[in-house]
Amino acid sequence: MSALALLFLIAALGLIGWVVARARAVRFRSTTTRRFSSLPQHHGWYVAMWTLLPALVFLAVWHSVAPALVTDAVIATPAAATLPAPGLDRAAILSEARNLANGDPWGAFHPLSERLAPAYAAAQSRYDLIATTIALLLAFSGGAVAFLRVRPGFSARSQVERVVMGLLLVASLIAILTTIGIVASLLVESARFFRIVPITDFLFGTHWSPQVIDARDPGAALGAVPLFWGTFFIGAVIAMAVAVPLGLMSAIYLTQYARQTTRRWMKPMLEILAGVPTVVYGYFAALTVAPAVRDLGVALGVRWASSESALAAGVVMGVMIIPFVSSMADDSLSAVPASMRDGSLAMGATSSETIRRVLVPAALPGVVGGVLLAVSRAIGETMIVVMAASGVASLTLNPFASTTTVTKQIVDLLTGEAEFDSAKTLAAFALGLTLFVITLLLNVVALIVVRRYREAYE
Repeated sequence: MSALALLFLIAALGLIGWVVARARAVRFRSTTTRRFSSLPQHHGWYVAMWTLLPALVFLAVWHSVAPALVTDAVIATPAAATLPAPGLDRAAILSEARNLANGDPWGAFHPLSERLAPAYAAAQSRYDLIATTIALLLAFSGGAVAFLRVRPGFSARSQVERVVMGLLLVASLIAILTTIGIVASLLVESARFFRIVPITDFLFGTHWSPQVIDARDPGAALGAVPLFWGTFFIGAVIAMAVAVPLGLMSAIYLTQYARQTTRRWMKPMLEILAGVPTVVYGYFAALTVAPAVRDLGVALGVRWASSESALAAGVVMGVMIIPFVSSMADDSLSAVPASMRDGSLAMGATSSETIRRVLVPAALPGVVGGVLLAVSRAIGETMIVVMAASGVASLTLNPFASTTTVTKQIVDLLTGEAEFDSAKTLAAFALGLTLFVITLLLNVVALIVVRRYREAYE
């Protein structure tokens, strides 16, 4: 039986268990007037869970151990006596035999693979039969035991809620463990990099040229200050110069001046920008904005204005972040108590004076928190800077000049053909770790600011 058919069969058993348990609960509720702690569907879900969960957990575990069991069974056959010693050749032959057993039409390069394929097919079939039998037995037995517990005094609701809470806890732990795994991998690879390059040379060096690394002093070409300056210049200066005014003004218009009919269609239209894939922004930056910025620089007398300027990447990044800033400012302005606005208007202030002197100052902590979150998102943006920014690391304040960012350099370092344990490749992990720490600190500061704002008005 295929895995998909087995899953459908277990799901069907769970559905049957849900129906019969609910019908039993309805039947014993109809014969008495006493109050019950659980509804009929709670009893149905209780039986369905005990039908599904044991079988699915077993299949998940089996899926991870079955390949090794099948391979061991194949190696134990006489046909595998001529297999080479453990290594790449042995793994390649076994892989070819497994593909042949699974119906791969392309054949095999090694004749031994064809001799091992029948053993692979037989072992796979045997272990599939074992898995199917055990899974169905677990589904039947779990469902039967749960069905026998469906009685008038049984609190199925608390049991179901306990299992659901356990599943929610598992989902949360998966997210947390994933984050820990990502950080651990960055730490391990970054530690290897810092054994080659001194951390002071990396964090405070002003020369970045990973294409030419002197083996005697690798830190001299891997100073990351120009990269972080370019990231800050594009993501926190130029992008925010575009996103903050436009996002804040659009939020003020939508919350204070726009009619409900206008707000009803204008706000979704604005938020569509947040759903546009970043690669589309990259095309827009490379094909439209960058040439226009270069022509503007030439018109202003900057003869060496680049088509891969910081201004082009920063402007498009700012446009991408406008919905984010606008949404955060909208929420902050809407959360200001109406009594403050009404009191200001009652004192004779105009609408603009009320906005400038009452609403915006009151909402400022929330707006600042939103801007910090937007900055952390901007400095982590990759696709726009890959398509629109330059690869030249420079310390410049000229927006028409070429510059690069950390994310752009990480892409360049990891897409080359350099050895994985070289200083050039490992530098990508050090850059990623440093960028992770910076964005984490920005998010923490933003959350602290937003929390203070909420405490003031909730």
